[in-house]
Amino acid sequence: MENNNNNSNPYQSLLNQMDEAAKIAGLEPDDYIFLRYPEREITVNFPVKMDDGQLRMFTGHRVQHSSIRGPYKGGLRYHPNLDMDEVRALAGWMTFKCAVADIPYGGAKGGIVCDPCELSDYEMERLTRTYTAKIVDFIGPSIDIPAPDINTNAQIMSWIMDTYGKLEGCYAPGVVTGKPLEMGGSLGRQGAAGRGAAIITREIAAKAGINLEGASVALQGFGNVGRAAAESLHLLGARIVALCDISGAFYCKTGIDIPGLLEYVKTSPRHLIKGFTQDGLTPIDNDDLLRAKVDFLVLAAMENQITRKVAKEVQARILVEAANGPTTYEGNKILVERGITTVPDILTNSGGVVVSYFEWVQNMQHMAWDMETINCNLERIMVQSFNEVYTMAEKKDIPMREAAYIVALKRLVATQKARGFFP
Repeated sequence: MENNNNNSNPYQSLLNQMDEAAKIAGLEPDDYIFLRYPEREITVNFPVKMDDGQLRMFTGHRVQHSSIRGPYKGGLRYHPNLDMDEVRALAGWMTFKCAVADIPYGGAKGGIVCDPCELSDYEMERLTRTYTAKIVDFIGPSIDIPAPDINTNAQIMSWIMDTYGKLEGCYAPGVVTGKPLEMGGSLGRQGAAGRGAAIITREIAAKAGINLEGASVALQGFGNVGRAAAESLHLLGARIVALCDISGAFYCKTGIDIPGLLEYVKTSPRHLIKGFTQDGLTPIDNDDLLRAKVDFLVLAAMENQITRKVAKEVQARILVEAANGPTTYEGNKILVERGITTVPDILTNSGGVVVSYFEWVQNMQHMAWDMETINCNLERIMVQSFNEVYTMAEKKDIPMREAAYIVALKRLVATQKARGFFP
């Protein structure tokens, strides 16, 4: 899968979108100026001893955007191209995402500049534990709660929790979410973002008068979010005709065998789709997928995929942003001009942080919920959030992206006014 990044600055896109929504909402700059700047930015450089005995330097970041509505919350990604503007944008989006879902968190994001494919399991553990030690004073169950993101997982969260506990001299499962069940993790956390995206797709389909049973879907990305979204959409009767990940892409007019593909990637190299076969499957590229004439284009990969150029060629009836920031500010303008409905990321992919919140609540209360409780609460929050955003869009006759930002801004500004400024 190619990256359509055209050097669009994701944080500037966030600021532009915030300004536009604030203007529509009738807010003055002083009402929300505090949201234009992260509260704290942390960069750490540290050595890690590699398996061959050599020392190698790594750089890690943690951006804490806002704590107005609660502890900072956001994932950690390990990626060779990670940079501060990306982390700033991701942290800001988390602030707005939590506000749209109306859960008591602020926003944060972080990660390490590295390529996990080049590291052994032991090197990954040493890397993670050293990074945790470097930021330990800035995280905690009531301060900042990391979670998995790109190239991180439950095992990495376990190492963070263990390192934090040893350094702080306490047992604190609430310091991270996305942990294994054995360490205080929650049922339903795996794949929650994808399941939430499927719920939102179902809701927008109903509003648009599209029967999801048999509706055509192109899905960009088949990682944790994409796989869960594919499985959930398949169970809802959708026909996924195009799909891709970093190893390739393919198309099948009658629908891709999602159960078969899910079984295949369990044992395929790096859990990628390359090598999967079925009758009627045709190789395509990422650009073909983004231009596919389908009912829904579900974006579950990286930022900056729908650029100005790509937006002019999109043929999907509805875009569903299951990834963070997949549409650039300029690309979004083109989609709006063309009348293509986009369900924004800060609404669509909030399922992950919602179930992370459930995990944190369980940890803080020393309780464990059953799957029915988790799924019922996820459904309730996702549908409620969708309805609030859709109603705002209808009321003001604006796109859903602006409506979602207005819903979030109103909550954030009201909370800040109630709290006041210190000193």
